[in-house]
Amino acid sequence: MTVSATEKALILAEALPYIRRFNDKTIVIKYGGNAMTDDKLKEDFAKDVVLLKLVGLNPVVVHGGGPQINDMLERVGKHGEFIQGMRVTDQETMDVVEMVLGGQVNKEIVSLINQHGGKAVGLTGKDGHFIRAHKLFLKGEGEGEQIDIGRVGEIDVIDPALVSLLDSQDFIPVIAPIGVGSDGEAYNINADLVAGKLAETLSAEKLVLMTNTPGVLDKNGKLLTGLTAESVEALFADGTIHGGMLPKISSALDAAKNGVNSVHIIDGRVSHALLLEILTDAGVGTMIRAK
Repeated sequence: MTVSATEKALILAEALPYIRRFNDKTIVIKYGGNAMTDDKLKEDFAKDVVLLKLVGLNPVVVHGGGPQINDMLERVGKHGEFIQGMRVTDQETMDVVEMVLGGQVNKEIVSLINQHGGKAVGLTGKDGHFIRAHKLFLKGEGEGEQIDIGRVGEIDVIDPALVSLLDSQDFIPVIAPIGVGSDGEAYNINADLVAGKLAETLSAEKLVLMTNTPGVLDKNGKLLTGLTAESVEALFADGTIHGGMLPKISSALDAAKNGVNSVHIIDGRVSHALLLEILTDAGVGTMIRAK
């Protein structure tokens, strides 16, 4: 499809009020799904992040890396296991998680953003111990039953100083979701939970969660474009939201309740999904607000 010069000008004009409204506001982006594995989508994402920074917003990227972790586990003869949407993480799996998230994936994202004119810096929560965590136990079905899923962490606190310092110097933080315990041990933390807690801690204007679905769907598969905290809780209660979407939507709900102005669950399979959601009237997903 060819876009005329006039149409391009109209598109840019449409973005102007959004650029003005969100100038110098922090936007936390959870980057995951197909957008992380498709080469064209990876390029689009990097360009979007750089553009957001250049027009005055402050993007902070938190990334996952589930497919890459699974690939590496298969290479060493292990099979990934999940309980309630959380990866079971023994010591060997934790070593793989640190190698893949803190190394391979983080460095690739940083490199792509820098190639397109940004100034990205890669971090894990172990850097400056800025993501403090303790061991997470899942709730079992029985009274008081706890499920041990290994080196999986629950966030105690995020110290915003390091991220704020980088942002103040026009760097783009790119964060791998690895926390550190009081004993110095590393913990694998769900990237959606890190993004949500970080958005709260930074008093972000927006939290954007990139997924492999169009957004939050009802039981008939129809996209729900606008939700409140109350309507999301109803979707939990009737089982509409389940499985791997549970931690994602839970973190979105907590962020909306705790000061983040809006949370967006968008389809990362759509080219330039970030720009479409933040700088145009159309949007490409589900927006959640507290009320």
